[in-house]
Amino acid sequence: MAYKVVITVDAQEDFDRHLRYLIEELVNYQAAGNLLDDLEATKNSLSRVAGSLKLCDNPKLREKGYRRINYLHHDYFMLYRIEGELAIVDNIFHFLEDYENKMQ
Repeated sequence: MAYKVVITVDAQEDFDRHLRYLIEELVNYQAAGNLLDDLEATKNSLSRVAGSLKLCDNPKLREKGYRRINYLHHDYFMLYRIEGELAIVDNIFHFLEDYENKMQ
Protein backbone atom coordinates (compact mmCIF):
# COMPACT_ATOMS: atom_id res chain seq x y z
CA MET A 1 0.00 0.00 0.00
CA ALA A 2 1.28 3.44 -0.90
CA TYR A 3 0.71 6.16 1.69
CA LYS A 4 0.37 9.85 1.00
CA VAL A 5 2.95 11.63 3.16
CA VAL A 6 1.71 14.82 4.82
CA ILE A 7 4.20 17.18 6.46
CA THR A 8 2.47 19.23 9.17
CA VAL A 9 3.29 22.86 9.89
CA ASP A 10 5.19 21.81 13.03
CA ALA A 11 7.31 19.33 11.09
CA GLN A 12 8.02 21.90 8.39
CA GLU A 13 9.10 24.39 11.06
CA ASP A 14 11.40 21.72 12.56
CA PHE A 15 12.96 21.07 9.16
CA ASP A 16 13.33 24.79 8.44
CA ARG A 17 15.11 25.24 11.79
CA HIS A 18 17.61 22.51 10.90
CA LEU A 19 18.12 23.99 7.45
CA ARG A 20 18.62 27.51 8.85
CA TYR A 21 21.28 26.16 11.23
CA LEU A 22 23.22 24.67 8.33
CA ILE A 23 22.91 27.82 6.23
CA GLU A 24 23.20 30.62 8.80
CA GLU A 25 25.38 29.11 11.52
CA LEU A 26 27.59 26.69 9.61
CA VAL A 27 27.35 28.53 6.26
CA ASN A 28 27.28 25.14 4.55
CA TYR A 29 25.00 25.35 1.54
CA GLN A 30 26.04 21.97 0.24
CA ALA A 31 25.02 20.28 3.50
CA ALA A 32 21.70 22.14 3.40
CA GLY A 33 21.07 20.95 -0.16
CA ASN A 34 21.99 17.39 0.79
CA LEU A 35 19.61 17.53 3.76
CA LEU A 36 16.81 18.74 1.51
CA ASP A 37 17.50 15.88 -0.92
CA ASP A 38 17.48 13.42 1.98
CA LEU A 39 14.14 14.77 3.20
CA GLU A 40 12.63 14.04 -0.20
CA ALA A 41 14.20 10.56 -0.36
CA THR A 42 12.98 9.74 3.14
CA LYS A 43 9.45 10.96 2.33
CA ASN A 44 9.48 8.75 -0.75
CA SER A 45 10.61 5.78 1.32
CA LEU A 46 8.00 6.54 4.00
CA SER A 47 5.24 6.45 1.40
CA ARG A 48 6.17 2.82 0.73
CA VAL A 49 6.97 1.51 4.23
CA ALA A 50 4.90 3.61 6.68
CA GLY A 51 2.64 0.78 7.79
CA SER A 52 5.46 -1.71 8.27
CA LEU A 53 7.55 0.29 10.76
CA LYS A 54 6.99 -0.46 14.43
CA LEU A 55 5.36 1.85 16.92
CA CYS A 56 7.71 3.88 19.15
CA ASP A 57 9.10 2.16 22.25
CA ASN A 58 8.14 5.10 24.49
CA PRO A 59 4.71 4.18 25.97
CA LYS A 60 3.25 7.69 25.65
CA LEU A 61 4.31 8.02 22.04
CA ARG A 62 3.13 4.48 21.26
CA GLU A 63 -0.25 5.27 22.82
CA LYS A 64 -0.57 8.21 20.41
CA GLY A 65 0.27 5.94 17.47
CA TYR A 66 3.69 7.42 16.69
CA ARG A 67 6.24 5.64 14.57
CA ARG A 68 9.74 6.71 13.60
CA ILE A 69 11.62 6.68 10.32
CA ASN A 70 15.26 7.68 10.19
CA TYR A 71 16.54 9.80 7.34
CA LEU A 72 18.33 7.64 4.84
CA HIS A 73 21.67 9.52 4.94
CA HIS A 74 21.64 12.00 7.85
CA ASP A 75 21.20 11.94 11.62
CA TYR A 76 17.58 13.11 11.57
CA PHE A 77 14.29 11.29 11.84
CA MET A 78 10.57 11.87 11.43
CA LEU A 79 7.88 11.04 13.96
CA TYR A 80 4.69 10.18 12.14
CA ARG A 81 1.30 8.57 12.64
CA ILE A 82 -0.97 6.78 10.24
CA GLU A 83 -4.54 7.82 9.53
CA GLY A 84 -6.08 5.70 6.82
CA GLU A 85 -3.95 6.17 3.71
CA LEU A 86 -2.04 9.12 5.17
CA ALA A 87 1.35 9.07 6.87
CA ILE A 88 1.27 12.31 8.86
CA VAL A 89 4.69 13.63 9.89
CA ASP A 90 4.23 15.70 13.03
CA ASN A 91 7.87 16.40 13.91
CA ILE A 92 11.40 16.14 12.56
CA PHE A 93 14.26 15.78 15.03
CA HIS A 94 18.02 15.46 15.04
CA PHE A 95 19.30 12.30 16.76
CA LEU A 96 20.79 14.40 19.60
CA GLU A 97 17.50 16.09 20.51
CA ASP A 98 15.54 14.91 23.55
CA TYR A 99 12.46 14.26 21.45
CA GLU A 100 10.67 12.04 23.97
CA ASN A 101 10.39 14.88 26.49
CA LYS A 102 9.49 17.42 23.81
CA MET A 103 6.63 15.23 22.61
CA GLN A 104 4.97 14.68 26.00
